[in-house]
Amino acid sequence: MSLLSERQKEELQKSILEYLHANNFTDAFNALKSETGVEYSPDPKGKYVGLLEKKWTSVIRLQKKIMDLENRNAALQEELSLSPAKRAALQTDWVPRAPAAYVLTGHRGQVLKVAFHPTFNVIASASEDATVKIWDWETGEFERTLKGHTRAVNDVAFDSKGNLLVTCSSDLFIKIWDVQNEWKNTKTFPGHEHTVSSVRFLPGDQQIVSASRDRTIRIWDVASTHLVRTITGHTDWVRWVEPSDDGRLIASCSNDQTARIIDPSTGETKVELRGHEHTIEVVVFAPIAAYAAIRELAGIPNTERSKRPGAYVATGSRDKHIRIWDTQSGQMLRNLAGHDNWVRALVFHPTGKFLLSASDDYTIRVWELATGRCVKTVQAHGHFVTCLAWGRQAPAQSGDPSAKPNGTTDTKQEIEKFVNVVASGSVDQTIKIWLP
Repeated sequence: MSLLSERQKEELQKSILEYLHANNFTDAFNALKSETGVEYSPDPKGKYVGLLEKKWTSVIRLQKKIMDLENRNAALQEELSLSPAKRAALQTDWVPRAPAAYVLTGHRGQVLKVAFHPTFNVIASASEDATVKIWDWETGEFERTLKGHTRAVNDVAFDSKGNLLVTCSSDLFIKIWDVQNEWKNTKTFPGHEHTVSSVRFLPGDQQIVSASRDRTIRIWDVASTHLVRTITGHTDWVRWVEPSDDGRLIASCSNDQTARIIDPSTGETKVELRGHEHTIEVVVFAPIAAYAAIRELAGIPNTERSKRPGAYVATGSRDKHIRIWDTQSGQMLRNLAGHDNWVRALVFHPTGKFLLSASDDYTIRVWELATGRCVKTVQAHGHFVTCLAWGRQAPAQSGDPSAKPNGTTDTKQEIEKFVNVVASGSVDQTIKIWLP
């Protein structure tokens, strides 16, 4: 009763008295009236009928609100009591949690890929609806649609400075869009003989590498659009291609159930990774920051302090498994099982502590690399989760055009200056933005 005002107390007491009178609880009625001293005579119109339940539930709601505020206050006090170093650690180790900050809608087909601009608060999404859409991920606002492809746009990627955007499509073409010139389509690369599945800028941004259903990987000169090299070896649709941070290796994966580590300068396959039992959808190089955790996971003595990019990769497959590999020996170091459907996308956490995966089981999962345990499952979308991207850009206000490209940051100081943001895309035609 102490939570109520005097007027509220009186109304509640009168409601109780009327309830007792209406139900012929005469002794209780007289006792309560005497104890409270409330001046009350039964109202023939039932003025207080029904108020008892309302007053009681209002007290319960008020108590719950107070408890929620007290819990929130305790959590904030605990956070404030942490040292600056501990607060920074919490921010750096952040992983997605529901609900998403924004749900971006507008595509008329499934979203196939998403990519963050390296310096601005911009995200590009590629869709089966033959368009690329540009969004402000910080506000969730739609900015523009890029039209030029005539069939599904299968991949999208920025160069390291964010000046150019490259896309590839089932229409057999690769296109480059000039971000600084109203996103105009300035170059088109013909040459593949079937659906182009994946495309990336090679470090230095002078060349791009693409993978296709025509079973080839191709390297192109950006300035001239000339084909530099055609790489063969896979015996089926090449689903994904990814360069290492130094550009000395590229990783690819295919419907032939293998992944390959290739020297792009010669086209030679350095090692073939075999073990998956179905199409491999995705292959990504581990950042140097993840090496210690991967060695711990595999039981490898952590005596080697190699900083060579491209030492390890992770693959995700339609067999529902994720595998971690040593790219030099081709040895599988660990199999991560837990998803209930195809694994479509993988991204390493910038700290190197976690690996994030997206699947047709509608979830994003967070794997602790040192132990191989799934430490978090996020029910991310209402349909298959097709793609995942980690925003590794510097805060927009820095406007630093020399910011490092995705995947090249490995010191604690550099990691902490980057914004934590994750984007996912789905067959449900939405992009979701996950913020701290």
